[in-house]
Amino acid sequence: MLFVGEFHHTLDAKNRIFIPAKYRTALGDSFYITRKMERCLAIYSEAEWTKMTDKLNTLPDSVVGAIKQFLYSKTVSVTPDGQGRIVLPPELMQYAAIEKNAVIIGVGDHLQIWSDALWSEKENTMDTAALMEQLRQLGL
Repeated sequence: MLFVGEFHHTLDAKNRIFIPAKYRTALGDSFYITRKMERCLAIYSEAEWTKMTDKLNTLPDSVVGAIKQFLYSKTVSVTPDGQGRIVLPPELMQYAAIEKNAVIIGVGDHLQIWSDALWSEKENTMDTAALMEQLRQLGL
């Protein structure tokens, strides 16, 4: 499945966030949440997580050791409850500055969870001219 779209959610008192049904079907019974360098969280299906980690594991630790530490040390495997909610661990919420309101966005092969404020800031400062130039250079 190609993950697309944007969904705004409010976390409940137990730090649970609702994963939209169309995403849950593609993600499977359990999936992985980890940190991204952009100060957001990433959600990967088992298959996509395996693809990424297999690539990392082919490279020497001298090249990707710090990346592995960054990713693996805070990654969690989660299973949605009966209502499609998952619990965000406090350390991941703190990393991504998620307090109460969050945005789940599709970015192709995975999802990202942003704090509402950081996502809004990112959207407002996006350099669309530079993005268009990148697309042009890539032949897209």
